[in-house]
Amino acid sequence: MGSQKVLETEVERYLRRRVEERGGLCVKFIPDYARGFPDRVLMLPGGTLVWVETKRPEGGRLSPAQKVTHVLLRRLGQRVEVAWTKEQVDQLVGELAGSPHGA
Repeated sequence: MGSQKVLETEVERYLRRRVEERGGLCVKFIPDYARGFPDRVLMLPGGTLVWVETKRPEGGRLSPAQKVTHVLLRRLGQRVEVAWTKEQVDQLVGELAGSPHGA
């Protein structure tokens, strides 16, 4: 028997749980006017805001619209991250918790 594949929804739920454990919000973002925005907006105590796209570790990919939107957001000074694994979620949340504006 092979190992079970991790789904994008699992990575997304894990992200939400880890952020909420730090006292933050992990809001599902569903824009009704534009495509390509990241799945989640993280808001942490102290004013930290990060856009996060979650993808499954195997077979996940960014769409062309997502790539363009991520570039646009970064040009506007926004932080955009892509989390492919639970380990990457832990790394991101740990980094944010250690930042001056993190949880």
